[in-house]
Amino acid sequence: MYSQFDGLEEQLKAERNKVDVSNINFSTREIVRMYMDDELIIAPSYQRKYRWPKNVASKFIESIFLGLPIPPIFVATNDNFTWEVVDGLQRISTLILYMTDDAEVRDEISHSSDALRLESLENLSQLNDTVYADLPRPLQLYLARQPLQVVSLTDKSNKSVRFDLFERLNTGSISLSAQEVRTAVYRGEFLSFIEELAGNEHLNGLLKLQEANKNDGTIAEQVLKFFAYKNDSNSFTGAVTNFLNEFIVKVENGHTLFDYERERGIFSDTMKYLYTLTDGPFLRDRTYVTPLVQFEAAAVGAGQLIQDGKHLAQPSADWLNDREFVASSTRGSNTRSMLNRRITRAKQLFSGDNTSNELHDS
Repeated sequence: MYSQFDGLEEQLKAERNKVDVSNINFSTREIVRMYMDDELIIAPSYQRKYRWPKNVASKFIESIFLGLPIPPIFVATNDNFTWEVVDGLQRISTLILYMTDDAEVRDEISHSSDALRLESLENLSQLNDTVYADLPRPLQLYLARQPLQVVSLTDKSNKSVRFDLFERLNTGSISLSAQEVRTAVYRGEFLSFIEELAGNEHLNGLLKLQEANKNDGTIAEQVLKFFAYKNDSNSFTGAVTNFLNEFIVKVENGHTLFDYERERGIFSDTMKYLYTLTDGPFLRDRTYVTPLVQFEAAAVGAGQLIQDGKHLAQPSADWLNDREFVASSTRGSNTRSMLNRRITRAKQLFSGDNTSNELHDS
């Protein structure tokens, strides 16, 4: 008799073989040393800035002293066997700020060269208003030898499996965006290029984001989408995350020809052109943050025209509120047909063609 569980054991075994997870305990001193020796990397491209207030950081140090359970630190193993921190930035940074005597390193992490001075502790109140250097030698050794668990994730089959692992972690205590996870998993020349262009002054002038999106990879993802949609929109099926991941693999593996210098020029010219049109943030009527779907289409449309050597015109003053452009950028816009529709409309607007808008206004 057929059961829905027939073959489940084989399926489970096959999927488990794709996952390689190592659990290792390291002392706090060893974790700090690995960071100082560039064995443990906190990548600013996808990690949020250090944000723990002193009272929270102090309680973390106190928890280590007390031997309380500490959540594991998650890392990804790079090709050169260094570890990339996926979850644990705040904990590792706090250890460094407290235990290292390198003022420059402390300044890089927290924009202050001062060592972490503990405060607001109740259980170990005698540690208040002290730094690591103030501790008696036995207490320094005790803290330095306290263990923390490190979970190392690798991928024995392909990068998409590791991306899925990070996404699953993301549903729990980790709060990384898709782009932050992407940077950890697909790190290489192409994503370094993307991160570099994310600093473009015109791009940053165009994007008005919610506070939560300013440091979560949203800007870098807009750069990635520009190149992916501009060069490979025919592969888009509506699954944005998979589409972007697959485009990265195509570029990194050489399956898609990508002239870095030429693409850099097209991107720069595109952002400059759009900025001259808006002279500030990309905002249509009654929007207070940039409508990213519409922005992506505008960027790709202008970029394709520049790439093809076409003339860029001055659109009408109200082009951002063009009915066809807005309609194709909202409500069920994640389909290939809608993507092509809004990119086509953007190219019409930037070529000085208002015909489509007149039809939709009638």
